[in-house]
Amino acid sequence: MAGKLTTHILDTAHGCPAAGVEITLYSIASPSENRTLITQVYTDRDGRTAQPLLADGDLQVGEYELVFAVGSYFDRTQANLPKPAFLDRIPIRFQIADLNAHYHIPLLVSPWSYSTYRGS
Repeated sequence: MAGKLTTHILDTAHGCPAAGVEITLYSIASPSENRTLITQVYTDRDGRTAQPLLADGDLQVGEYELVFAVGSYFDRTQANLPKPAFLDRIPIRFQIADLNAHYHIPLLVSPWSYSTYRGS
């Protein structure tokens, strides 16, 4: 069984999935820490991507970074926020060790805070 990487975003301020959020995935080359773009996608109405971010053997051992562009999402969905937004782009760095595992990285976000965890 080949591993995969998935994500989803929940808007905790509105209590719903966050649709239309741009997500960019990079691989990180060590020790230089240079980023290489892998993919750029948008969440659907369920706050998820249409396909896994990595799957079918594309998952490799190493370091990655997801960047969630939540600033423009909250500009569209939340009135009366200060400009510039407190949160704009949220980077999450993580490492892949098991090529057969499902790595799921959810983002729980409001205009003022966020949290994440390794989901299932």
